[in-house]
Amino acid sequence: MRIVLYLSFSVLFLSACNNRSQQVENAGRADTLRLYTQPQRSDFTDTLQGKAIDLFFLKNGACTAAITNYGGRLVSLFVPDMNGNPVDVIVGPDRIQDFLTSSEPFFGASIGRYGNRIAKGSLSIDGKTFQLDVNNGVNTLHGGKNGFHQQVWSGQQVNDSTLELRYLSADGEQGFPGNLSVKITYTLKQASTLQIDYEASTDKKTVCNLTNHAFFNLNGVGSGSIYEHEVQIDADHYTPVDVGLIPLGKNESVAQTPFDFRTSTRIGQHVDDTTNLQIRMGLGYDHNFVLNKKAIGTLEWAARVKGDQTGITMDVYTEEPGLQFYSGNFMKSKNRIKGEGKDDYRTAFCLETQHFPDSPHQPLFPTTLLLPNTMYHTSSIYKFSTSH
Repeated sequence: MRIVLYLSFSVLFLSACNNRSQQVENAGRADTLRLYTQPQRSDFTDTLQGKAIDLFFLKNGACTAAITNYGGRLVSLFVPDMNGNPVDVIVGPDRIQDFLTSSEPFFGASIGRYGNRIAKGSLSIDGKTFQLDVNNGVNTLHGGKNGFHQQVWSGQQVNDSTLELRYLSADGEQGFPGNLSVKITYTLKQASTLQIDYEASTDKKTVCNLTNHAFFNLNGVGSGSIYEHEVQIDADHYTPVDVGLIPLGKNESVAQTPFDFRTSTRIGQHVDDTTNLQIRMGLGYDHNFVLNKKAIGTLEWAARVKGDQTGITMDVYTEEPGLQFYSGNFMKSKNRIKGEGKDDYRTAFCLETQHFPDSPHQPLFPTTLLLPNTMYHTSSIYKFSTSH
């Protein structure tokens, strides 16, 4: 269903941002870009493979979001900073053509069928081997080259604060078995909270590991590096990887390593510590953290990140057992993002709620096998607040 854009949402933020821009017209470039206005629906009017691309707007209180059905992507998310000014904390393009031509295919995207990597693109179920699309060296990453991030989803705006996206992944798509029916629901809740609910069902045994690949900067778009962001992750263990970022097969303690985020720690404190083998392997942080959960499937607090300039804090809650922390290691200033800026090195981070990488080949990891007549369901929450 095509949705009519409520212009009042855009007018509200254009007015707020314009007024604030007048107050800080002599401030630096970072402040100006931090107050970047809401993306425009007209910049997403296009078709792909005969399907209409669109842009949807959600609002609840002081928080607004823009989501495109191309890849089920979170395009913008405005939350108040410590002075009450709206800040867009999502790094990435704001025009469909920039998404389509970007060398970074995952900006803000819904990821599937399998978030993260599967070694050598090989999947075995009941003794039958399936060859998946290989798009990351010899491995499959985020569902393959034409995974869910490249598909046009059907969208239905339930109300001002809720959007449902649906996609049917056909049997054999990117090599995965089974027709997989997927629904993702974005909901803006009170107190500047974004909830993402994932549901899926299949007619054949398959694997399923869905997530969102939002690129965050809590100081706002164009505000510079993430080195001074402080991160806390509720994980006593992390998953070491090889040079292809495939798990070595066991989890290790974070104690006395650069992966110890059990207390709030600056990203920049250890991210460039090349004396550590795992930091060298990931070119920074690109690792799964094993969350200290009471039980998989229960919604529990997982992580907290604080922006040093805006005072914006993001708390992450998830039903998933793992969290992939990515520190923008492959950002190379090659792609246009909002405000005519570039995706400069380490100007964004990702926290991808997930089952562990390469679980189909790791019997000690929680399974990602999905059976017919069984519903896949998981939820993650991103809650924003401020401190002075």
